[in-house]
Amino acid sequence: MRLFSFANTILNRWCLAAIGGILLGLAFPKSNWAGFAWIGPGIILFSAAGRPGGEAFRLGYVAGVIQSLFTLRWLLHIPFPAGAVAGWLALSAYLGLYTGLWVWMAWRFFPNKTPHQSAPSLNRDTATWFARTTLTQRAGWALVAAIFWVGNEMITARLLSGFPWLGVGITQSELVPIIQISNITGIYGVSFLVVWFSVSAISATMVLVSQPGPQRTWILDLVLPMGGILLAMLYGFQQMGSYRTPTATAKLGLVQPSIPQTLIWDTTENKSRFQKLIELSELALATKPDLLIWPEAAVPTLLRHDPDTANALRDLLGRHKTWAVVGSDDADVGPSNTSKDACYYNSSFAISPSGIIEGIYRKRRLVIFGEYVPLLHWFPFLQHLTPIGENGLSAGDKPVSFYVPSRDGKHRITLSPLICFEDAFPHSVGEYVQADTDFLLNLTNDGWFGESNAQWQHAAHAVFRAVENRVPVVSCANNGLTCWIDPLGRMHEVYWGQSVNIYGAGFKTAQVPILNGEKRVMTFYHEYGDVFGWSCTSLWAAALLLALWQSWRTRQQGKSADSSLVFER
Repeated sequence: MRLFSFANTILNRWCLAAIGGILLGLAFPKSNWAGFAWIGPGIILFSAAGRPGGEAFRLGYVAGVIQSLFTLRWLLHIPFPAGAVAGWLALSAYLGLYTGLWVWMAWRFFPNKTPHQSAPSLNRDTATWFARTTLTQRAGWALVAAIFWVGNEMITARLLSGFPWLGVGITQSELVPIIQISNITGIYGVSFLVVWFSVSAISATMVLVSQPGPQRTWILDLVLPMGGILLAMLYGFQQMGSYRTPTATAKLGLVQPSIPQTLIWDTTENKSRFQKLIELSELALATKPDLLIWPEAAVPTLLRHDPDTANALRDLLGRHKTWAVVGSDDADVGPSNTSKDACYYNSSFAISPSGIIEGIYRKRRLVIFGEYVPLLHWFPFLQHLTPIGENGLSAGDKPVSFYVPSRDGKHRITLSPLICFEDAFPHSVGEYVQADTDFLLNLTNDGWFGESNAQWQHAAHAVFRAVENRVPVVSCANNGLTCWIDPLGRMHEVYWGQSVNIYGAGFKTAQVPILNGEKRVMTFYHEYGDVFGWSCTSLWAAALLLALWQSWRTRQQGKSADSSLVFER
């Protein structure tokens, strides 16, 4: 057929793997091509059809690296070029290993065990070899491939401190009915559906190519995944229809100062940037919010240790009789009372109108090379790959809640703060949600990455945390994306007025629903966590061990056969 003729003349397997990686990369926000996620994984897998295990891994690895390079290109906006390029390349090279492992494992468990020596490029013989399986075998294989993908995502989110940024479910954050299953399965259920359909679609394509003519048997390969998608959507519509928005609201004043990262590092700019923050806050406070909110790294000095900054903030809040939650670094000074033995933290503070600090939260998940340098004692050269040098931050030890009275005194607002990319970790955000939590508040500084896709990808993670825990999520960012997300995953107050711009300085007001004394009904995912994810991971781990054992046994048998041949000679 033309598909394979085209592949033989222009595209070889490596090009097809690269195309699959690019398509998957294009599916992530904010390219607006989320539909590519439903075909990208299948194309990547298809590129290795019939090839030996080592080549299958390499094809998957190339696809994974290309996808990561494309999706994470916002890392190049970090105003520290050497570290930005090194980090972009190293992280992509690492993440590609998981895609390579997935392709290798999926073909390792393909039901047709008949050896197939296909050409470097795909051809109809490959499709014929693939189609020598029953519908039941292919359907089971597609499910297994989806399970393996989820296992990969679970491990990626946890190994080496975890990096859950590229979960394929993120691409569907705007498909509100589908993502409602996340309150049962977490984001991994959405990833499962996407990959299940993608692999099944490629399976159907192979059957179609191997059986030219009017036959329609290939459609049967799509019945199960389409049924799963339909059930997920029906569940989603049911959840959307049954949700009732609380009538009480909290009015929030969200300040987005848009401070370039280079100015944050420049201490000579501290006074001017703080003055800008105060001016924006005056405008926000004129709308009489219940709570004023500043993003991560908004305060240029250590709030608890700088009387001038503390007094200016006390004066601001006192004049407007308003509470505030602000992002600032903090420090605990050691016995010598000097900076040498001090512990520094990325923190947020709840401050009353009288200027009293009523609550402190310290960030628990630190950004590698952005807030700490690992193994610095053994590899001191690593300090040259990051602007923080040898100075790093310490991690906080627990989640906290802030309790803030409304302006009219009729309600108590209960919020749980997060900082930066802490909202990207589905397995830990649930710790911040209690029965009386009105909303999660994420203070973030994505100014590291300029005006890029990073802000949109970050917001997509917050969408899933809202759905998984059925709780609003408020994001206050340095340069975007400042918004709030309702418990169904719908984003509000995204843009500035009628524009389509999320960047730049300004403030937004948001009316966020609060419980007003009621108790939140906890979701299955909040109560039981990654039951679905760990089930997939258990099967993934068992399959991986079995595959490795089989490979080892095959090599041993090959060595025994070679030894016998030598002996006979």
